[in-house]
Amino acid sequence: MTGKPFVFQTLGERFADVHNRIEAAARRSNRAPGEIALIAISKTYPAESLRDGLKAGITDFGENRVQEAEGKIIEVGRSAARWHLVGHLQTNKAGRAVKLFDYLHSLDSIDLAERLDRLCVVEGRTELQVLIQIDLGGEQTKSGIDPRALPELLTALKGCQRLRLIGLMTLPPYFENPDCARPYFKTLRELRDQLQTQRHFGERTGELSMGMSHDFEIAIEEGATMVRVGTAIFGERS
Repeated sequence: MTGKPFVFQTLGERFADVHNRIEAAARRSNRAPGEIALIAISKTYPAESLRDGLKAGITDFGENRVQEAEGKIIEVGRSAARWHLVGHLQTNKAGRAVKLFDYLHSLDSIDLAERLDRLCVVEGRTELQVLIQIDLGGEQTKSGIDPRALPELLTALKGCQRLRLIGLMTLPPYFENPDCARPYFKTLRELRDQLQTQRHFGERTGELSMGMSHDFEIAIEEGATMVRVGTAIFGERS
């Protein structure tokens, strides 16, 4: 079940409802709810909303743009939560991203990987956890690496001393029926499983960052370990 019969009024109620839906989807899939990290996508919402989220129990925030995120992270506190960059990262913003974020979900090129690795050295950062964004939908408006170019990026990552590859991310096309996204989530899981057998994630299983407000339950059923939920927690964006 993905539709909601009514709208919860407070952030705390919406956050609790999303947690309940995550637990239900996990149980339907014979999975432990603790396997799934909930990342609250806070892009366009003010720092006040993030502080309300912290009070409600949010531990992970996701932002799309470095410039927007920077002010909020400074205001809320760098150590107040774990910070995820989920949007496309331009190379000229990479230095600020290295300072601000704990996780980067949108690595999509060799140039960006090598730049991030060098900047980690400059900033004295010993490790930056990254996920490769895979373009499975072929939409021009969305970023990500073509799966056919993935082997070259994986080879380049082996030469990066400060980047730790922990998983894959995808953003499928939007469908009114969220079940239509299922093949994309399944494809990403199968690709993750293949890379896992090749030990590209080291001793890790490999994270799957997939699923948003309208389809995260389907993503969980297909193996998501990180879901990126914004409007279902914070309310509709203006």
